Amino acid sequence: MTSSSFDIPKTTREYHLHKTTGFHDLTLETAPVPLPKEGEVLVKVYAVSLNFRDLVIARGGSPLPGKPSVIPGSDCAAKIVLTGSATSKFKPGDRVSPNFALDHVYGPPTEATKATGLSGEIDGVLGEYRVFPEHSLVRIPDYLSYEEASTLPCAALTAYNALTGSGQPLKAGDTILVQGTGGVSIFAIQIAHAAGATIIATSSSDEKLKISRALGAAHTINYKKFPDWEKEVIKLTNGEGVDHVVEIGGPATWMKSLEALKYGGYLHVVGAQAGLADVRMMVMPIIQKALNLHGVQVGSRTQFEALNRHLAASNVHPVIDKIFDFEQTQEAYEYVAKQGHVGKVVIRLFKDDQ
Repeated sequence: MTSSSFDIPKTTREYHLHKTTGFHDLTLETAPVPLPKEGEVLVKVYAVSLNFRDLVIARGGSPLPGKPSVIPGSDCAAKIVLTGSATSKFKPGDRVSPNFALDHVYGPPTEATKATGLSGEIDGVLGEYRVFPEHSLVRIPDYLSYEEASTLPCAALTAYNALTGSGQPLKAGDTILVQGTGGVSIFAIQIAHAAGATIIATSSSDEKLKISRALGAAHTINYKKFPDWEKEVIKLTNGEGVDHVVEIGGPATWMKSLEALKYGGYLHVVGAQAGLADVRMMVMPIIQKALNLHGVQVGSRTQFEALNRHLAASNVHPVIDKIFDFEQTQEAYEYVAKQGHVGKVVIRLFKDDQ
């Protein structure tokens, strides 16, 4: 084990979900600080950001296997305080984030890498000190705070994978449709804007659409005012449709998204927040317009590294709606559940100078 000049305590505070009937089941407990084994590092977690997935897990709605009494949370920014043997890439003091799936280093996901998704079958990040394999870590961009960097591992990487990880990656001059103003959607706007794409954004709130425009959306559509928003997209693109749709709604909005795509366009399926629907009619527009479906499962560590280079090149700063203290974690979950936020909600465990 490599020596460290950091003052490492004997115990750490961490949240657990002993039951999954809601985020009120979150319990704050004390445990011994874990020590890194061969190929591992011990980190001090400075900030954690929440995702819609965290609510699903807390409510027992995840379709995937879950670890009993799991430590929740998948996205964090941290500082390395101790390294185990056989580590060489990082050293104490380096600022890092673990990839969402610890063993998904490159290429498409597999059953094996999927099983290493944080806060699923293994413990997550919502604790003051955590141990991760060195191969799972990426370096945090220097210009970002811990709070900003904590928003990247899931939402930003999912958006980046959606737009660049298919057979036809986003390029300058493309037109994309982004649904809503959650974490993935806001990052999709920022990533696409930095790449020189034209962005159409939807939301049920005019106030949220103002934020989308400020971040780079060229056109916005309030889908409450325009329920047939796919027809508005066709009008805005002079009858052609968009090259890419970042699909957050799920089956309930798929048919509209397919209509909004141009021939040969890509539907990047990220979530299902609008609910389920009969999708048997999907096959006809897919065949008739030669459309492409791209299922997105966050991304690999190498994609995470590429994302960080993309953000740094354009000095993109993540949009943080609100920051909560560690002791306010249940309040942070409740705030996300109300779905009134734009961008990301962050939990701060330590201040940068602590």
